[in-house]
Amino acid sequence: MDLVFIISLLFLGCIVGFAAGLLGIGGGMMLVPFLTMLFPLFGVPDSLVVHAAIATSMTTIIFTSISSVRAHHAKGAIRWDIVGVMAPGMIVGGLISGGAVFSYLSGAWLSLFFGLFVGYSGLRMLVAKPPAIPRQMPGKAATAGVGVAIGFASGLLGAGGGFLSVPFMTRCSVAVRHAVATSAALGFFIAVANSLGYIFSGLKEVQGQPGMLGYVYWPALLVLSAMSVLTAPLGARCAHRWPVATLKRVFACLLFSLAAYMLYGAYRAFE
Repeated sequence: MDLVFIISLLFLGCIVGFAAGLLGIGGGMMLVPFLTMLFPLFGVPDSLVVHAAIATSMTTIIFTSISSVRAHHAKGAIRWDIVGVMAPGMIVGGLISGGAVFSYLSGAWLSLFFGLFVGYSGLRMLVAKPPAIPRQMPGKAATAGVGVAIGFASGLLGAGGGFLSVPFMTRCSVAVRHAVATSAALGFFIAVANSLGYIFSGLKEVQGQPGMLGYVYWPALLVLSAMSVLTAPLGARCAHRWPVATLKRVFACLLFSLAAYMLYGAYRAFE
């Protein structure tokens, strides 16, 4: 990697780690589009760019989530009872997604799927309101089933699941502060399961490609993880002090831009 690439990744790692701690989003919503811009400039084949961006983004969450979880746990914000029920389902969904389905989808379809979900997430940040009738967390079987769905969807997006798990928990009367912290903990299990799937499902596809461990581009992973681990605790601390609702509106605008970029990429690939 040359100096420009390293500096770009260092900057991205700082922003992604901070966002993960602040909003419980895992960082993938921001990281994947930027990696799809950078990877072609530094030797990753076009046919592998989207797969590598998603897989590398997800794998960084393993390290980011550990740092973020420590900060949230110190403040007693994580609902470990919810983690214990949802995490097994998320592992199953992640292994199915990252270990099987991911390798069969083209970069165009992954870009389309990513763009649509990022746009949807941005829209929810702008317009989502608390349910008129408070709900409670469903039974263990239903909650685990939700975990499977979130783990599966996250594997196709390279995101830690916060874009689905946080709204789910808040609609079930879990306080936003606890939902964000719990989402950060759940992101670790999603990331581990999907990352293992990406590595094993991509081994044959990337044979001979420098820097690739399965679909994971490990040189970028090292740089991104080093910086995100440092900034995630700062984001977690700010989540308890800053006007997160206002920040989410700003972040939603960024998501719309990134969604448009990925959808345009999908359009060009299909064309």
